[in-house]
Parts: sequence; C-alpha cells; structure tokens
Amino acid sequence: MKIGIDAMGGDFAPLNEIMGALSCVEECSSKVDDIVLYGNQSTIENVAKKNQLDISKLSIVNCLDAVSMQDDPTEILKTKKDSSLYRGIEDLKNKKIDAFASAGNTGATLATSTVLLGRIPGVSRPTIAGFLPTTKSTPTLILDVGATIDQKSRFLLEFALMGSIYFQSVYNKPNPSIGLLNVGEEETKGTDELREAYKLLKNSSLNFIGNVEGRDILAGTSDVVVCDGYVGNVILKFAESFIPLLKQKVKEYSQKSIITKIQTAISIPALRGALQGLDYEEYGGVPVLGVNRISVVGHGSSTPKAIKNMLKRSIELANSNLIDKIQSSIKLNT
Repeated sequence: MKIGIDAMGGDFAPLNEIMGALSCVEECSSKVDDIVLYGNQSTIENVAKKNQLDISKLSIVNCLDAVSMQDDPTEILKTKKDSSLYRGIEDLKNKKIDAFASAGNTGATLATSTVLLGRIPGVSRPTIAGFLPTTKSTPTLILDVGATIDQKSRFLLEFALMGSIYFQSVYNKPNPSIGLLNVGEEETKGTDELREAYKLLKNSSLNFIGNVEGRDILAGTSDVVVCDGYVGNVILKFAESFIPLLKQKVKEYSQKSIITKIQTAISIPALRGALQGLDYEEYGGVPVLGVNRISVVGHGSSTPKAIKNMLKRSIELANSNLIDKIQSSIKLNT
C-alpha cells in the first residue's frame, strides 16, 4: 500500500502535509507501506530540518512546479505537468501509488483526476461530496458541493448512486436513505429538472425518501442529500462558518466579567466535546466520486490533524471496493 500526497497543496504546505504524513505513518504503520510526498524536494527537506522533523520514513518525488489556488484548473493540464498535483495523479493513473490526496486547488484536482484517471463507465460528471453533522449518530453526506454547477436530472441520479455507495463504505450502513434537496416536500415542487430527478430517483433501486428541505439536513432526515453544486457549495461554506462564529461569540461573552470567564472555563470541555462532529478535521477529506482511481480532496486550510485523517481516509478507500461498487450501481440503474 502506497499513498501519495500533494506536499505543495494547501494554505500551509508543505509543513502541515509533512506533519500529517508523519502522524499517519505512526498510527497506520500496519496498513500502509509508504507515504509519498510529491513536491519540491529541497523545500520539503529544508522545512523538515527547520522544524526538526525526521522524514526518513517518507518518500519524496521531486516536482519542480506547484499548483496555486488561483490557477485555472483546465490550464494546469497543459502548463503544469511537472507540478506536484499533476505528477501525483499521473502516478495514480499508472498504479505507482494506490491513492492520492491533496488539500490544494479543488477544481484543479477534480479536472486533473477526471482527465487523467478517466470516468467510471456510465458516469456523466464526477462529483465531490461533503459531510455535515446531524442530530443523529452519523452525519449527512451532501453532494454535489461545487464540482457541477449546472443541474440536470441525470446528474442528480448519478450523484445519489455514488453518494449511497460512498456512505455505505464509510459507515457500513446498508441501503442508506436518499433525499433530494428542494423547496418543499411535495413531488411537484421545484424546477423541471428537479421534478424529473424525483421520478428517476423514485424508479431507481435506491432508498429514496423523497424531497427534503434545508432544515432537514442537520436534522439527519436522510443519510445522503442530493443537490446541484451551486447550492451544495453555498450550504457547505455556510456550515463551515458556524464554528468560527461560535468561538467568537463565546470569547466575547467570557470577557464581560469575572463570572462569565468562570462560566466559560467550566463549559469549554463540554462544548468542545459536543461540537466535535462539526470539525472538518475529523473527516479529513472526501474522494472525487466517479473517476477510476482513489483521488481525495481536503480543505485548503487543513491542519496536520486534518491531513493525517485525509491520508487515513485514503488508505481506507484504497482498501475498499468503491470503484467497482459504483460501476455496478450505475450499470444497474441507468
């Protein structure tokens, strides 16, 4: 088992990538033989030396270029073939590694994965999903969260099929429930594409429970929520803003008086435990669903903990039969 990581991707690369990779090696030594850092070798070695990190247990593939967050995803395929992102996905295609992870440019990861790895037969548009916490024991998987802005009923059916398989793989829950995000629960609600998607989902082999509304997402009404990328991205980014807002409000409250400082100090451990499910670091990353290999994307501001969990998720997915299961599901329902 060899897992690659884009050491130059992300807001705090390559330090957080190095630290996350080292933590993963320490925790998963029995599951992974090698973690490969793709990036500028001298930069990686200098950062490791400066921070007194022993990277002798990690491999490095020297890449002279890097993809920035501002780069046009489609141009990378032409102009940055020696970048850490391109080289890593190219090695994934050629089966030199079993999975590849990046906390860098999501659009570039999606585009490069789609072109180099190819789509699973029957998949029109690869997609990216995201987990959101719920009042239940498991989160809700929402997709698409930004890969596909335009909305077609066929795409929504495929998202649901891939989301169902992925949710099963992560939480070992057979036949997860599927909800179609809409402006009302009635079958006649929404645009023409949403109404057509409703019919396709209803006639599929999925556990489709019908339309769900925005309030149903955090309530965990369905295990998987399907929507177009525009809506999904807005929902995901809005949800990510909640923790910083809460931290700021708690800080402001604690500064009102000595009494509020004491109250805050007492409540912090319980609050931290209760909100653990809201922390993106716990999920690490999610795969590009619909391509022929395991390509995982993470948050741009990923901490070493998030990088570690992204790599652990990559290992789990590489050991799963996710690609074949998606292909079988798509073939059965289309």
